[in-house]
Amino acid sequence: MINSRLAVSVHILALIATHPDQALSSDYIAGSVNTNPVVIRRLIGSLRQAGLLSTVAGKSGATLTKDPQDITLLMIYRAVEPKETLFSMHEQPNPACPVGRDIQSTLNQSFTRAQQALEAELGTETLADILHRLVRTR
Repeated sequence: MINSRLAVSVHILALIATHPDQALSSDYIAGSVNTNPVVIRRLIGSLRQAGLLSTVAGKSGATLTKDPQDITLLMIYRAVEPKETLFSMHEQPNPACPVGRDIQSTLNQSFTRAQQALEAELGTETLADILHRLVRTR
């Protein structure tokens, strides 16, 4: 299930991209997101591990490692979302039931196509696209 990690991570990256000469603290970013700085630090860690951000130990702030047009929402999604699929299957349906016996394989086909469609769409959108829309809304 997708929670707010993707949206918050895009928010973090957009803030960093729009303040390239400032070392934004996790407290500052948390204030913009309206969440706890610990949440921000965890997500920054995931984004760093994925190669999207760089940080310096003991110093506030992070910098993008790629241009915003080279960072897709899919890259961000894969950096911060669990590696499991978007949809989970209920456990152990009754194999003696004609529906229970085949429901998992039947739903798996639909769920796989939905996951692929989501990832394909996220792959077409970049952080630069988000930044351009943010500028238009101000």
